[in-house]
Amino acid sequence: MSRISIVIPMYNEARHIGRTLLAAQKAAHAADIECELIVVDNGSSDEGPQIARQFGAQVLVMPGLLIGALRNRGSAIATGEWLAFIDADIEMPEDWLKPLFDLEASAQADVFGLDLHTPAEAPWYATAWQRRTLRVSSQTSHGVDWLPSSNLLMRQRWFDKVGGFNENLRTGEDKEFTLRLRQHGAVLLSINNNVALHWGYEMNWREWMGKELWRQGSHLQLLRTHGFSLRLLRFPMLSIAVWILDFLAISALLDGFPHHAAIMVMLTLLPGLVLSIRQSIKHRDVGLTLQLWGLHWLRLHLAGAAFILSLCHWNARRPARG
Repeated sequence: MSRISIVIPMYNEARHIGRTLLAAQKAAHAADIECELIVVDNGSSDEGPQIARQFGAQVLVMPGLLIGALRNRGSAIATGEWLAFIDADIEMPEDWLKPLFDLEASAQADVFGLDLHTPAEAPWYATAWQRRTLRVSSQTSHGVDWLPSSNLLMRQRWFDKVGGFNENLRTGEDKEFTLRLRQHGAVLLSINNNVALHWGYEMNWREWMGKELWRQGSHLQLLRTHGFSLRLLRFPMLSIAVWILDFLAISALLDGFPHHAAIMVMLTLLPGLVLSIRQSIKHRDVGLTLQLWGLHWLRLHLAGAAFILSLCHWNARRPARG
């Protein structure tokens, strides 16, 4: 029988880890594959490690490491020919594995990730933010340049081929890792006809903004590891441009030119509008477009702040977590 090793980084996820492990076990059973659960704990102060052990997981306690290092430590003891990474707050569907095994066997792809959705009780901004990543089309899968690590599936040999995750990245390690996989010839496939549930949604505005500030801090690190790239640079530069327009609007208002200030404010709204339309047009939902417009406007300002702080060598003190 084939064997899959499922690596789950964790920090204070007692609320979710039991659900995550149980769903992973059910998916492995449905696919008739032996399952090895490996939880790499980043020094939790809650009952998460004990709960993980109750579900039969091996638990490695490794405080102080970044997220890429946690995943690498778990992979180092993995014995399966298949390797999966799941965040500790992700509930995988029971029919997760078998269709992807079939796709790999027919040489259609090498690395797989399912789209995410939020539970019904999530607040509107968390749901809207998650919906923007959903692919709505008649196609059930799409070839992509990179995949997020909330759920990743591949054969162990692909992980070994690229040498695992970059252990120096505070965030963005999933994008950097899967970009390297693609550079080494792996075909990456995003699946949209089957979704996983993200239970670790942001429960308040402070958490949402804190996570975005943390995520956006990865752009400079990715540039340093992958070299100059307009693709990696375009969003930070767009966010800096928005900041400059804000400054010009305030200056014009203080100098007694309200019309000029209004024009500058309108210009700051345009990038968020374009991004929201681009991501919501597939849903044909005006309400979602308006929600994303506001969220993107806020995110652009957070991204500018994160990029400037990265240039100043600021390091967000956030535990590595799944």
